[in-house]
Amino acid sequence: MIGLAHFLTVAAILFVIGVLGIFLNRRNVILMLMCIELLLLAVNINLVAFSAFLGDMVGQVFAMFVLTVAAAEAAIGLAIMVIFFRRRGSIAIDAADQMRG
Repeated sequence: MIGLAHFLTVAAILFVIGVLGIFLNRRNVILMLMCIELLLLAVNINLVAFSAFLGDMVGQVFAMFVLTVAAAEAAIGLAIMVIFFRRRGSIAIDAADQMRG
């Protein structure tokens, strides 16, 4: 039987992968956005797991709000990347310092 500890272990692994992806990759914006999505997915797994474990629906409702924020973050992030690519021809984070002004 799959218990709470299994869900928390999967969420912890996803969270660590997301954090490592952000810290180890400083060049690719798309990969950084994917790592942020992994972090939010780990949080959602924790919310739903504890909600099911406690028999309360509040965690699942809150997970829906987190999914909404994640979708908005992805849409805005992709829009910024498209504009950045049109102006610079690259999506490397190193070139972002040149956008000041």
